[in-house]
Amino acid sequence: MPDWLFTPVAGAAGGVLASLVGWPLPWLVGSLLAVLLLRCLAGLNLREVPGARKAGQWLVGTGIGLHFSPVVLQQVVAHGGLLLSGALLTSLTCLIGIVLLRSAGHDRATAFFASLPGGASEMVNLGLRNGADPGRVAAGQSLRLLLVVLCVPALFQWWLGVPPVLAHGAGDNDLPLLGALLGGGALLALLWQRLGQPNPWLLAPLLFSGVAAVLLDLPLSLPLGTSELGQWLIGSALGCHFQRAFFRHAPRFVALVLLATLLAMLAATLGALALGWLGALDRRALLLGMMPGGIAELSLTAEALALSVPLITGLQVLRLVCVLFLAEPAFRLWQRIHPREEGA
Repeated sequence: MPDWLFTPVAGAAGGVLASLVGWPLPWLVGSLLAVLLLRCLAGLNLREVPGARKAGQWLVGTGIGLHFSPVVLQQVVAHGGLLLSGALLTSLTCLIGIVLLRSAGHDRATAFFASLPGGASEMVNLGLRNGADPGRVAAGQSLRLLLVVLCVPALFQWWLGVPPVLAHGAGDNDLPLLGALLGGGALLALLWQRLGQPNPWLLAPLLFSGVAAVLLDLPLSLPLGTSELGQWLIGSALGCHFQRAFFRHAPRFVALVLLATLLAMLAATLGALALGWLGALDRRALLLGMMPGGIAELSLTAEALALSVPLITGLQVLRLVCVLFLAEPAFRLWQRIHPREEGA
């Protein structure tokens, strides 16, 4: 029997329970927590379903892209300078984690790439090229995402005082056209993946459906339940990244990463409030967009709370671009300025 067979069942059970208690993004948060707890507390060897996370990202990315329209795109472009400033500020919050991990004796490369608010796989690859511990980098990235997923949707729902809305229910369900968009997004994702581009199964479908939504200018949406299906697949896969041994053997590293993430969220909040005074953007959307999470998770949060999905997606994509293009040059500049390694 495959060791991944029970994973989606556990994730589904977690999604149902989270829905019953009214937790925001229940199928993402509930499935993630259920699989994580069964792996770390019950010791079950649950494995990721092959291709499940890619399938979930494909569905979620397509749905996010459908929120774009010519008017919305004009608004995003008009505030491009402010969004870029927000993305750069979010990227700079990594300094908090770098300082904390370096002060605890972790080597320079591991502290640097474990703290950047980028995708886990991309940061692991960059870290490997520069001598980082790939296990610690992956763990740091996963812990940051876990804390953001668990805290941010709940905090925003509490702050806004509104229940989450059903996703993908406002537009038309033109099934042949939606099928074409899903198929085109999948083909672009395969090409994106072959070219070695980051996060292909989220960004490529998002780009394909977003461009189509702008060009067609039609109020399209995926059928009800599609977003929840994508969340379930992503959450169940994310839960498989955590192991009981790591929490037991590296409690100080875990505590430092969680502290750094909380401080980064606080710094992003202050930055968003400051930028909010400089433009006419919705401060709530600006604040959510500057959280150091993932594109899919924060865009889904925006969708569930009826905030501007394109604005938040734009901020997150710009932040990812900043990190991917600046991370390695910045690290090598640090190495040249301070060539001698200090600490362990």
